[in-house]
Amino acid sequence: MTENVSADDGLRRDDFLDPILATLHELGGSASRGELKNKVIENMGLSPDQTKLGYNVGFSISRLKRLGFIDNSERGVWSLTAKGWETQHVDPKEIERLVRQQREARKQAQTEKEAALTEKVENSAEDPADETASWRENLLDTLQNIPPDAFERLCQRLLRESGFIEVEVTGKSGDGGIDGHGIIRLAGLISFPVLFQCKRYSGSVGASVVRDFRGAMMGRAEKGLILTTGSFTTKARREATRDGATPIDLIDGELLMDKMKELELGVSAKMVEVVEVDKDWFASI
Repeated sequence: MTENVSADDGLRRDDFLDPILATLHELGGSASRGELKNKVIENMGLSPDQTKLGYNVGFSISRLKRLGFIDNSERGVWSLTAKGWETQHVDPKEIERLVRQQREARKQAQTEKEAALTEKVENSAEDPADETASWRENLLDTLQNIPPDAFERLCQRLLRESGFIEVEVTGKSGDGGIDGHGIIRLAGLISFPVLFQCKRYSGSVGASVVRDFRGAMMGRAEKGLILTTGSFTTKARREATRDGATPIDLIDGELLMDKMKELELGVSAKMVEVVEVDKDWFASI
């Protein structure tokens, strides 16, 4: 039995699947739920006040997540998975087949559920400092080897996850190094535009980069942001906060990696559960 109920505008829920994927591709691979819904409705030429329209878009978003084409973070940002990046078209019949297959798999998993295995934790645990250095080196190596446009999309996603809205990567050549723009809203009341630049460096970003970026910002925004996988020289940091000049925030590689870990963007911190039997407790009964 299909769940493809018709919407008030004559469209079926399945009719929203492809537009959702196409819209996420258009927006750089990620978007807030509200931004995604509004853009899909706009791209389809529909009236946003049609009854049940938002509900049907939301249903299709959830279905695409269930089938592994998109995913969402705890902060409500939806993004394409590797599977989603590979396609902008899905077959409704195949979708129904996969949904039924998932239902059957869940039922089988429930009936075959086994007792949880006790995980053994080695006494000689890795030194925390070594472990921290290990994941940072691994992440930094990964960041420095992804394509430039992928790094720009990562910065776009990081800003969205951090509360920015309408984040767009422009990537125009000859634009003074401006890679994109977004809007930051404070306390849900005040908002202002921010221009950003993405620097996938292995070395240090100097003061000249900050000055050039500020020059390109003239008359376009009162706040700037430079994100890099490298570091900033002392002169660059001084230039960014120079009195009388437009302020520019600097996000170096260390802060970038910390933020990715905090937001769980390609980085996950796994907690190991240690279960112990307290024999003294039983002896006291």
